[in-house]
Amino acid sequence: MASQPAQLPLFYNNLIPLTSDLHADWGIGSRTEMSFARDTHAVPITVDEFVMCQRNYPIVFSEGAEGVPLALVGLREGENLFVDADGNWTRDAYIPAYIRRHPFMLARLTPDANVLSLVFDDTTGLVGPDLESKLFDADKQPTEATKNILQFCEQFEQAIARTKSFMEELNKLGLLMDGQAQIQNPGMEQPATFAGFKMVDEQKLQNLRGDQARRMVQNGMLGLVYAHLFSLSQMRNLFSIANPGMAAA
Repeated sequence: MASQPAQLPLFYNNLIPLTSDLHADWGIGSRTEMSFARDTHAVPITVDEFVMCQRNYPIVFSEGAEGVPLALVGLREGENLFVDADGNWTRDAYIPAYIRRHPFMLARLTPDANVLSLVFDDTTGLVGPDLESKLFDADKQPTEATKNILQFCEQFEQAIARTKSFMEELNKLGLLMDGQAQIQNPGMEQPATFAGFKMVDEQKLQNLRGDQARRMVQNGMLGLVYAHLFSLSQMRNLFSIANPGMAAA
């Protein structure tokens, strides 16, 4: 059994390691719906996804010392505007890798483990005995399906490492500030205000020293920052989805 952290990651209810001894005849089913993501309004993303995400979602940063980038899929707690009543991801929107990885992930089985192991949530019904797409062959070797899952999870972990470096640099440069968005529509007595997140301070960005700005251009950070800033206009789109018939002003 995998060592259970004090708090399981978002969307995961239990984690156990995948082994050829215990799961020799197990398989994985096809995901037909994503209702597990219906009750969240923010999904963690990596810097590799900024360009895709900015087309559909506001990209913001969580609060706290170790903030992470988030794609807002709703403007209220427990509201995902992109999952319909049947659990389908709608509006032809990009689906974040964090969601596509589920129910698998890589984790340390013990706190002092040097390597990450492939684990999965055994409460989802997506992994189990007698499912058609087998995880191991007759010789108890990983099938192509398992290899692809492992590769995807490894690539995601690498992207997490790049994202952590990006966040460390943002904090080092002091570019993050408390964020707030206001949307005012005709007929509204008061604007709708949304807060509780971090965003890049454009004024501080413009006032960076020349050497700092050049380094951000050279390492690709500046493009990521502007993808984040451009994405904030999607706040209006989310407000319109949540309030049909009320065009955002």
